[in-house]
Parts: sequence; C-alpha cells; structure tokens
Amino acid sequence: MTITDPALSAASVAGPIAAACDRIAPTWPLDQFIAVNPYWGWRSSSASLTAAHLATLAGTRMTMPRAWFRDEWVAGRLADEQLCAAAADLGFEQIIEKALAVLHDPHGCAQPVIATMALATDVRDLGSSPIPGQAWAEFVTHQISQHSGAHFDRWQGSWHPDLADGLFAGWRARWSASHGVPWRSGRSWARQQLVRLPDAPETAIAMMLAELRIPVAGREAYLTALLLDVNGWAAWCAYLRWQARLTGDDDDEIVGLLAIRLAWEWLLRADAEPLDHDIWEQWAESWSDVSGRVAAAADEQQIEWVLQTAVERTHQASIIAQLTTPAVASVAPPAVQAVFCIDVRSEIIRRALESVSPDIQTRGFAGFFGLPISYTPLASALTRPQLPGLLSPTLQVDETTSTDVDADEVRRQRTGALADRQRWSTFRSAPSSVFTFVESIGLLSAVKLIKGSVAHTHPPAPWEHDGLPAAAQRSLRPRLAMVDDDPAAAAAVAAKVLNAMGLREGFAPIVLLCGHGSQTANNPHAAGLDCGACGGQTGEVNARALADLLNSAEVRVHLPAHGITVEDSTWFLPALHITTTDEIRVLDAERVPDGHDDELARLQGWLDAAGHRARTERAASVGLDTMARSPQRLERAFQERANDWSQVRPEWGLAGNAAFIVAPRRRTRHIDFAGRSFLHDYDWTLDLDLSVLTLIMTAPMVVTNWINMQYHASTVDNRRYGSGNKVLHNVVGGRIGVFEGNGGDLRIGLPMQSLHDGATLRHRPLRLSVFVEAPRAGIDSIIAQHSVVHDLVANGWIHLLRIEPTVGTVERWSTEGWVTP
Repeated sequence: MTITDPALSAASVAGPIAAACDRIAPTWPLDQFIAVNPYWGWRSSSASLTAAHLATLAGTRMTMPRAWFRDEWVAGRLADEQLCAAAADLGFEQIIEKALAVLHDPHGCAQPVIATMALATDVRDLGSSPIPGQAWAEFVTHQISQHSGAHFDRWQGSWHPDLADGLFAGWRARWSASHGVPWRSGRSWARQQLVRLPDAPETAIAMMLAELRIPVAGREAYLTALLLDVNGWAAWCAYLRWQARLTGDDDDEIVGLLAIRLAWEWLLRADAEPLDHDIWEQWAESWSDVSGRVAAAADEQQIEWVLQTAVERTHQASIIAQLTTPAVASVAPPAVQAVFCIDVRSEIIRRALESVSPDIQTRGFAGFFGLPISYTPLASALTRPQLPGLLSPTLQVDETTSTDVDADEVRRQRTGALADRQRWSTFRSAPSSVFTFVESIGLLSAVKLIKGSVAHTHPPAPWEHDGLPAAAQRSLRPRLAMVDDDPAAAAAVAAKVLNAMGLREGFAPIVLLCGHGSQTANNPHAAGLDCGACGGQTGEVNARALADLLNSAEVRVHLPAHGITVEDSTWFLPALHITTTDEIRVLDAERVPDGHDDELARLQGWLDAAGHRARTERAASVGLDTMARSPQRLERAFQERANDWSQVRPEWGLAGNAAFIVAPRRRTRHIDFAGRSFLHDYDWTLDLDLSVLTLIMTAPMVVTNWINMQYHASTVDNRRYGSGNKVLHNVVGGRIGVFEGNGGDLRIGLPMQSLHDGATLRHRPLRLSVFVEAPRAGIDSIIAQHSVVHDLVANGWIHLLRIEPTVGTVERWSTEGWVTP
C-alpha cells in the first residue's frame, strides 16, 4: 500500500498518536528526581480497567501476587469482613468464595492474565535471533535506547549527534549506515526502506500502520503498546513535553520515538520469511479485538482487586478507630510553632518533638512552603525550580550576601571555582587523557578513595560552596527580589502563605519553618530522598526565603491590610530536617534579634532531644542496635551510615506511605502513624470560601497520589516501573536517568533497595487513603468542579474519606454518595 496524500494520512492517525502519547507519564531527571504516578495518563479510566489494559498491552500488573495477599491475611492485615464488604462494593459478590479460597491456598489458582502478542518482534523471535542469546525484542529496545541516550545527552558526552532535525530524523540518518543489524534482505535493502519513509514522523507512522495492515480500531492500542515497550525513554520524552507545555510551548520528541519503535516493527515485518505471512496477518488482525481481550483480563483480575481493596480497607479501619477517639486539646499559647513538610518522614520527628514539651505546637504544610519559586545561586548560570513538578515557577529567588561581606568578591571566587571545575572536567574527558589521566593522577585519586572509605560524620559540602571561604559561605542567603522591590506585593504573597498554613493570629515567639532534605553518598537517586514539593531539592531555600520574607519589617507593615498582624516579638526561624539522620539544623541563627537567646537555646535542646527519640524509633528499621548506645554514639552511627558510599539503603524514604490526613493537629496528635501518613493541617472554620481546601485537594493531594503510586508501581512491577538493582546502575547523559547494566530501556521509578530490605518488602502497595475533616458539601463541590480530583476519587486511584468535624465519625465517598465504612 502506498500513501498518496501525506497531509491526509497524517491527519488520519493524529488521534491515535495523541492518545498513545498522552498515556505516558513523565519522568524527571536525576538531579530533580521527584515521584510520579506512572499511571497518570490513565487516570480518566478506573484503576481496575487500567490494570486490564496494561496486562493486555504490556504484560504488566498493578497488584501483588496472590501469595502476598495470603501473607497479609495470615498477619492480620486483611480482615475477612473487609474482603466481603469490598466484594459487595465492587459488585463482585459472586467471587467472594473464590477470593476466600485464594487466602487459604493461593497456589494452583488462575494467575493474572498474560499479555497478548503485542509486539511484532515477539513474532519475529519464532525465527532466528539477531545475537545469540538475545531476542529481537531485547535487541530493538537496546538499539533504540542507545540512540536515545546519545541524542538527549547534553551534560555528559563531549560529542553529540546532530540534534537539529529531531530524534526520528537522527535515527534514520544513523541506521541507514548501520552494519550492526543482521537483515535477511541485506543492509542495502534496509537503507532503501528507510529512504521510503516520509520525513515527518506523523506521516511516516500513517504509512507504516497502513502497510502493516493494523486495523483502524486497533491503532490506538497498538501505538500505546509500542510506547510501553520503550516506556523509560517514552517517559523522558513525556517529561520534555510536560516542561515545554508548562511554559506554553510544546515538544514532539515522543512522536519521533513512537515512529522509531514502529519503524522497527515495519522493517522486521518486511524482512520476514514468506512462510511467516499467515502468522503476521493473524497478528495484525488480532488488534481489532483489543477491547475483548481487555474485558477478559478485567474478569480474570476481579479476585485481585477484591483482595487489594480489602487490604486497603483493613488499614483504613485501624486509622478510623484511632481518629474517632477523643481529640487532644491544643496548647495555647505555644512557646514554639514548628511548621514541617507533610512528608511521611516528618510525622515521626513531629511526634518526637511534641513529646519533649507540651509547649510545642507542630503543623504540617506542603514542603515548598507555598512559594512557587525558581532559584539562581550567586554567579551561577543555573536556575532550578523549587516547587512541585505540577507547577511552573512564578517568583524568582536570587542569592545575596550579608552587608559585611563584599558581594563582588564572593561572585569572583565562585566564578573562578566553577571555571576550574569545568576545566578539570574537560581535561578528564579529553581524548588525550584516556591513557594518561589515571597514571598521572592515580595516587591523588587513591588518597581521595581511601579518605572517602573511612567512616566519617562530615556531610558533603554543596557545590554552591566550591571555592568559597567559610565566612563567605555563611554570608550567602536566598532572597525574594520582591521583598526589596515591592513590599506590598510581597505582603500579599506572605498573607496567602500564612492563610494556607492556618496561621493568622496567635503567633508564638518563634515560628520554626522546617524544610527537609536527605544526606547520602554515591547515590544517583539522591534527589528522590529530598523534598518532592521542592522539585527534588532540599527545602532549605524555600524555608530561608519565606523566613526572610516574613521577618521583613517593610513587608509586615502591609500585612494588616490582609487581615493578619505579626507582632514584633515573633521571629520566623528557618531549619532543615535531615531525614537520614533525624538532625534538625537551625539556619540563619545569627540573624535572630536580641531577646530570643533563651528561647533559641531552649528550642535547640528540644530539637536535640527529639532527634534522639526519632533515631531510637527508626534504628531497628535500618539495622542499627540501640542497646548500649548513648545518644551521641547512636547519632554518630546514623551519620556514618549516611556518608557510607557503599550503603545501598541509607534510609527508607517514603516507603510504607498509605494515608493522607487533612485535619487540625489536635485530631491526630495522640496517634502514632509509624511514618506512614502525610499530615496536612487544616481548619475548615477558617476557610469558608473553600480556597484553602481547594488548594490542598488540587495540589498536595495530587502530589501525594504521585508519591503513593510511584512506590506502588515500583513494588508491583519493578521491571517496567522501577529501576531494578541500584548496584548495577550506570548514569545516562549525566542526569537523564540510569541503565541497569550497560543498556536496555531507560529505568524509571525506584530501585528495589528502596523497597525491599533483602528479606521482606518495606513498602506495602496500598492505594492512598485520604481523610479530610470538612463539611460534606464543601468536599463534594471541589470534586465536581475539578476534573483531576474527580478522576482520582471516582476512578479508584485514591480512597476519599471524610471526618465529621463535630463528632469525629468517618464516612467514605462512593459513586452512590457518602457511606459508613
């Protein structure tokens, strides 16, 4: 078949191409590695129907094996009554007996549906292999991955292919001269076929679909399956598109990737033996019945979804039982108000801090502290986002120096240090250094290796401090330019943040703004342990910038116009919670005005005591024995572990996350959530227009869904949605991502060492249960007005439960209305 009208042919496949590309969720680069829901493109479908699609198109799964559910049942984490209730609510009453039977004997029962023969290369494997021991599917993925790695590399390689015409054009140019593919028809034939392809990826896709005879009804599913086959690189291309669209632009490299993957199918089909003709025709025709196969898969997976829902509801029941006990009265007035990120790791340290003194009130708020900022360090060309990946920055934070330090001198020192680093990097990677670098620098490198291998407690210095003396380092501070340029506008920003925090009056003498960050060594995924709300960075910049904003006398003058008055006696103090060691570092303490010395000293004592309590609670989970360890020795053990570059499990991050609670702290202060719940303070009586609740349900709730689903997907199918064994990781393109080994697809998601301790899973894959303390009508109106919220709730991507403010009872949202759990 020959395409005669390129414009018409491209238009005919525009819908299937767009739909397939929209199914792929983005993945962020390593230096901004944030959690992403890899099923995000499927959110308008139910979770169970999505599972059937993915099983059919890619052979992936969204639930654990049945043996895992039996183990949960034996451990008491799956109750029989919850299983029966889940089956009834899902409309699967007819399989209750089968589900109960699975709990007694998970072996010998029907396994999850096997994927259809979705890839033409799998059919081609019936013949010879391209390389001994390697199937065509693996070979094709490897070849596409190597090309994509070279094409997208901007940060590592010293040589780059021509990028002007895009990924697809670059691939055609390279492979027309390739000697590495054992074509049956010969290399000249393959080159002639490539010449036949139209230049535009969309038109080429139309032509190849027609010649492959893919039925019109099956094209969207087929193209989706092809992208899922190279899901890692598809996710990277989706990230490029996501970033472009945040700024009102667009990026079509994902379409080029799709054209490349389809071109391999097309070439392999054209190169097939004539005897394969009937097989190929049957394979092509099978795409006309994808919906039937999906329906069959959904029927096969009913038991899995009953079991999954039952486990989740059993966990919900344990939380409900504690939420409905009498709430704890809040301390008024507190000596310290400490605002922490909603991150589940903050739950442990908040509980520890509250336990050391009744004069401390903690609050939970999104870790970027409501500042939609990008940050540019002094004398650097780098500008990085410090906000959730869902958003685009609208404010700029620059770096300044204190008045007693010469800013120009600091700028000169940093510029020189960065230039030296660049020259050193260029020298190391130059062709002339290949054989001489190790011989000439080897002994110096050996000293560095030995020093780094010895147990130590000193955290690595951030790159921003390269070449700067200690005094200059201490003088640097991030600052919103608008604080000086337009204090009235800055006050409007400050008021919006304080309102969202629920801090409008009754400020304590010290308000601690505590961001968080991790401390690890030799870890490409280190950003994934930092603050996702800060774009995979620590929360230091946001905490310091907000404290500077709120401490500004010029800004405070304008706050009464927004209904907020901050007394002169109140000081906002930034801090950083190091999640690996549970140390809380007070920042900018030298800027605290006279009169707060005693309060500051007392606070430091409380922070030290809380850190020890948190470390004691977490020690067993990271293999440290607390017996016979003094507080100092235990802290040192945690610090040495964080700095150990051979440590593959420096901390557990957000493993175990399962709930998000939006309520006043008095509702949860008495509950030990064991570091498994996101806690966001919210008082509906201060939010009559629902603006704060709307913000919470459209931003932090979505972010927590991303976190929860990344951990879920990485656990249930680490092969496709996780990054495998981190010991085998090789960084791609300096920051793009990792290979597991020397090739294959780009790996996304979490490594197994972030989920499994070598003996058992540390993350239980439960969909997020969101508890909101607010009137029913307010929650319903937000669901109705925001499609993303509606999709997440109505399609089972999260469980939404409501806490009745007056009596503390809990009810669950369902498509029929609110019901008693």
